[in-house]
Amino acid sequence: MRPVLLVFVAAGLAVAQPAVMRLGLKEAVDLALAPDGNARARIAAEMVRQAQARSAQARAALLPNVDASMVTQNQTRNLAAFGIQIQLPIPGFHFPELVGPFSTLDLRASATQSVFDISAIRRYQASRAGLTAARAESDAARNQVTDAVARAYLAALRARAALESVKANLTVAESLLKLVRSQKAAGTGTGIEVTRAEVQLANERQRLLVTENEVARADLQLLRLIGLNLGTKIALTDTLGYAPMDPITIDAARELARRSRPELKAQQGREESARLSYSAARLERVPTLAAFGDYGTIGGGIDRLLPTRSYGLALRVPLYDGGRRDARRAEAASTLRQEQIRTKDMEAQVELEARLALEAIESAGGQVQTAAEGLKLAENELAQARRRYEAGVTTSLETTDAQARLERARENRIAALVSYNAAQIDLNTALGRAQEFQGGR
Repeated sequence: MRPVLLVFVAAGLAVAQPAVMRLGLKEAVDLALAPDGNARARIAAEMVRQAQARSAQARAALLPNVDASMVTQNQTRNLAAFGIQIQLPIPGFHFPELVGPFSTLDLRASATQSVFDISAIRRYQASRAGLTAARAESDAARNQVTDAVARAYLAALRARAALESVKANLTVAESLLKLVRSQKAAGTGTGIEVTRAEVQLANERQRLLVTENEVARADLQLLRLIGLNLGTKIALTDTLGYAPMDPITIDAARELARRSRPELKAQQGREESARLSYSAARLERVPTLAAFGDYGTIGGGIDRLLPTRSYGLALRVPLYDGGRRDARRAEAASTLRQEQIRTKDMEAQVELEARLALEAIESAGGQVQTAAEGLKLAENELAQARRRYEAGVTTSLETTDAQARLERARENRIAALVSYNAAQIDLNTALGRAQEFQGGR
């Protein structure tokens, strides 16, 4: 009965194991940019909706305003308070000072329509420019999220590459320890050589534990950026590799960045909105014209209602408001100058990022090639040192040194690949095409 129970328990544990989610860079970015993905992208989308609402509010000033009302009231009035005093030469007759109570019922619809208000038109245009800026900011936020996810994915790839390197070093250390022990058993090795190999093996096991922890931390950071449950188990489908990019000149990169960077488009939209807001403040001195009208029925009750109406035009000519319009105009002018300064600074920053990214790509490409050559030479050195030790020509110190150089060569290659892929991310982000980054395959 006990073996059967163990079988059922084992089956239950197998079922309880969480499924592993296969995740490529493109899938990670898509998940982060989904409606329920990264918080920053979601907030940016809400900012666009907020800008749309502000634009609708500004447009409402140019559209008809229609109201309907029903007012019923019972009241008394002091006629003398209104200056109504009538004296009639009739003995015993006094015109009443207090009238009422009496009831009235007023059913009425009223409407107003702006006919000419150039300042309101400018404010609406400014809100539309603000909406354009908000959409560009949303695109910028999505690019920044893509950049962050790509870097987190690259960090996870680096951790996994480091783990594979440590495992390879561990295999080499185990193999060398086995070789040293066999040499000692044959009488050609010494105890210190065995101890030295055992120390090296212990160091590699320690590095393995540290690297496994780094993999777990990198996965958690990636899951947090994507917006997935932190308990999700993932398996990355992309690998840390070298994929050369098509060459591009600095002039072409600068022009592409100026056309494509959503951050620059957003800043240009903010500058245009500030310019239109300044124009609206200046045009507040221009007279405005509005039409109004109302129609309804009024009487002492439902059975005594009579139709009444009124309509007309209202011309408003601003004369003096204590300096409020001048203050608003000065504030709007200052805001416009600030946005112009920010735009010029943003253009310079975009060019700087493009130049730095191109230089990083060129440097990292050379590092990858040099690191690959160094790794090949270190592997050959270790193989030669091992053959020499097996032949009794040298001691295990030579193999230990060669092993250490092989470990550094592997670390150098991983660092070079990470630098190149990070430079790819930098360049695509600088050119406004962060979502085109696919990483090394």
